[in-house]
Amino acid sequence: MTERQIRLFGDPVLRSVCDPITPGDARARGLVDDLVETVAVPGRAGLAANQIGVGLRAFSYNVDDEIGYVINPVLAEVSGEPELVDEGCLSVPGFYFPRLRYPFARVTGIDLDGNPVEISGEGLLGQALQHETDHLDGHLFIEGLEPDVKREAMRAIRSASWY
Repeated sequence: MTERQIRLFGDPVLRSVCDPITPGDARARGLVDDLVETVAVPGRAGLAANQIGVGLRAFSYNVDDEIGYVINPVLAEVSGEPELVDEGCLSVPGFYFPRLRYPFARVTGIDLDGNPVEISGEGLLGQALQHETDHLDGHLFIEGLEPDVKREAMRAIRSASWY
């Protein structure tokens, strides 16, 4: 298990759609171990595989002292009236911007043994499930910002010391 370096905005891997993982794939166990160890750092709610440079469909989460992972996640359900929430991203460090997210989300997928997994939640967990699934589809959270907010966000990101 290794805590991996987070890829930052501008890295092409963040815009790539991740490939599904075949159950039993030898790379999956190491990837899951690294995702879980990297998301366990305090203050991290979720981490997609492409954020650590791996183009495979898996993410980990760390919400309310519960750490877990999903392989081949599919956003199966969202519900409620979308709400503006302040959202940040490990790949866009130091910034939070208001964007619409559904208050509830449900993700389905598999575990390392190929068994079905279902995770659902409201609040931060619901937001993280949507955010991380977006990552695996090659989308960053800033794409969902209102146009004026997105322009402001892009100006701020371009002036960041890490950019």
